[in-house]
Amino acid sequence: MASRIGLGFFGLGTVGSAVVGALAERAARLERQIGRPFEVRRALVRDLAKPRAAPLDAAALTLDAADVLDDPDVHVVVELMGGVEPANSYVRRALQAGKHVVTANKEVMAAHGVELLELAAAQGRDLYFEASVGGGIPLIGPFRQDLAANQIRQVHAILNGTTNYILTEMAAAGVSYEHALAEAQRLGYAEPDPANDVEGADAACKLAILASLAFTSPVRPADVYREGITRIRAADFRYADELGYGIKLLAIAKRGAQGLEARVHPAFVQKDLLLGQVGGVYNAVWLHGDLLGRALFIGRGAGPEPTSSAIVADLIDLGHNIRRGVHNRVPLALDGRLPVLPMAEVRSRFYFRLWVSDRPGVLARIGAVCGEHAISIASVIQKEVDQHASRAELVFLTHEAQEAAVQRALARIARLDVVAEVASLIRVEDLAE
Repeated sequence: MASRIGLGFFGLGTVGSAVVGALAERAARLERQIGRPFEVRRALVRDLAKPRAAPLDAAALTLDAADVLDDPDVHVVVELMGGVEPANSYVRRALQAGKHVVTANKEVMAAHGVELLELAAAQGRDLYFEASVGGGIPLIGPFRQDLAANQIRQVHAILNGTTNYILTEMAAAGVSYEHALAEAQRLGYAEPDPANDVEGADAACKLAILASLAFTSPVRPADVYREGITRIRAADFRYADELGYGIKLLAIAKRGAQGLEARVHPAFVQKDLLLGQVGGVYNAVWLHGDLLGRALFIGRGAGPEPTSSAIVADLIDLGHNIRRGVHNRVPLALDGRLPVLPMAEVRSRFYFRLWVSDRPGVLARIGAVCGEHAISIASVIQKEVDQHASRAELVFLTHEAQEAAVQRALARIARLDVVAEVASLIRVEDLAE
């Protein structure tokens, strides 16, 4: 029998069990395809007694990471633990021990990916991470290889299925954020503590990885401006719809003359665009390359099946490398050092919603403040009037303006005696297909 490719797992939860199951179900086909069989030799777990769906003998389970790292017959480590530590240390130790690594860990790759890839190259080993962004959507491979001839100009992406489900429910059913979140938690789409998703941290890690690949310049999670969805209200969806937009949590990266933009925040997106129609737990990445033009990748961004699809695909590619004695066939060269612009310098269009006193002269005073900060108003809507409180709801849509100027203007507007509340501020991304 051909020599086996030994696998060691760090983490054997839902995704890990799905990967082991997929390898078992496809064992004969994978051996024919690669020329060697895979063998799951060891798996680091937290609880030996916990029932698991993985078709794996209990003797392969261990509580000691050294059983995986020091096994000379483990050729590839599959890291599925999540979180930065101890996962980052285990990946580093695996590479130093001469093992290849496949990981789905967005936090590790976003924060330490550059150093780990350099370590892998120095050790003559490969580090694959397709599953770290977009679940089963092929993204890392295309960004590293298929799009290499292009200079990527822009990336606009929906990278978090939890928030996309919540926003889709709010738009379709007119429910509150709290109601949509509770439904997402009931269905298992949102964690009991959803902060990592709804505050944009998850999407920021994924954008850091994609932006680094797209612009061949390191982008760290700390470089990415992020703002979550917790302040969006049902009224914002009504006005967005009237104006021809939907609302999405967008991860945006752009190359400009002064540097890169990297930001995650809610944004108005035209309803008639394919990106604006991506609903539920689906993810999507819309990009613009100078040769390709515009392209859209869409698919299931999370869950055991799509994630295992990406991991097994990485293992297949790695298996071919091992059999042929090659590595680093498509080296990652982050040779740029482009600055990431502060959010204050970014320019876009804006939507903001105010509650104001229902009396003459209010619009003129607000317009004067905007004019002083070089903010041009494109349209104004007044529909809702609270007669009991003698106040009205005003919605403004601006032309392109600088972020810092808009923030300063809204701070002044909030202090006007005719303004009761600045209820919403959402940026507008006008895209073309």
